[in-house]
Amino acid sequence: PDFSRSQIQQALAAGGVEVAGRSRPKSHRLSAGDRVRFRPPPVPELAAVPQDLPLSILHEDEDLLVVDKPAGLVVHPAPGHPDRTLVNALLHHCRRLASSGDDLRPGIVHRLDRDTTGLIAVALTGVAHRSLTEQLATRRLGRRYLALSWGRWSEAAGTVSGPIGRSPRHRQQMAVVSEGGRPAETRYQVEEDFDFVQLCRVSLATGRTHQIRVHFASSGHPIVGDALYGEDRRARNVRPIEKQQAARMVRLAGRQMLHAAGLTLVHPRSGESLTFSAPLPADMTEVLAVLRDRPGGPGSVGGFSDGA
Repeated sequence: PDFSRSQIQQALAAGGVEVAGRSRPKSHRLSAGDRVRFRPPPVPELAAVPQDLPLSILHEDEDLLVVDKPAGLVVHPAPGHPDRTLVNALLHHCRRLASSGDDLRPGIVHRLDRDTTGLIAVALTGVAHRSLTEQLATRRLGRRYLALSWGRWSEAAGTVSGPIGRSPRHRQQMAVVSEGGRPAETRYQVEEDFDFVQLCRVSLATGRTHQIRVHFASSGHPIVGDALYGEDRRARNVRPIEKQQAARMVRLAGRQMLHAAGLTLVHPRSGESLTFSAPLPADMTEVLAVLRDRPGGPGSVGGFSDGA
């Protein structure tokens, strides 16, 4: 479970697997009693180094930054993503980030998945890191998302709850589990209804890995474009009049349609309440334009604003 399928395939191709003392291809058929030896590929030592990468900064002062993260950008170095992350870009921009107790995550208090866009608060000082961490723990660090999900929710607003932990069936995934999970609570409100998909405003009472994606999927309403938890094959099962529109929506999405649109926090030094918003990224704007371009227009449920 410590290695992905692709890593094992690469090891096989490089001769890193031996059967009875000889390197064999992946097509080799085993016999009873064969001894298989696997030499894991060396794990490169990770370090967070400054790199000149573009940043979209909405706010900056001596204590904190607020950044609008694009899709495709990993937040901090990790196996498989040793560099060209948000942390690398931040180190180049400001040279100093608050210590977080992890050399690979300086300044990081909360995270977004690689293909989730939107707002992240970054601590530049120890004062800011302690304050933001406490605000996150006490739920005063408010995070608001916009999510495009499959199907129609039975209620226009509600709460999804269920403990989240590592999936016992798929090690690369999280899941709502009966044992060993951490409590999680996600609130949603339908903002626009497009019949086969709905745009929801989402807020978090907790902050677990992949929380919105897991809770939406477990409720039967996975995020459009989510390669890990999604069900984009639903595009084939919509009404004939909507098939072309649904197929175009999926093609344009290309990633999970999830955007961290709003962030509220208390400034760690001044005590001032600050609210930030990030406009929808171009790909999500284009997907919504396709959905709104339909006979009769979308069914609006709430007072939606693209920059909410």
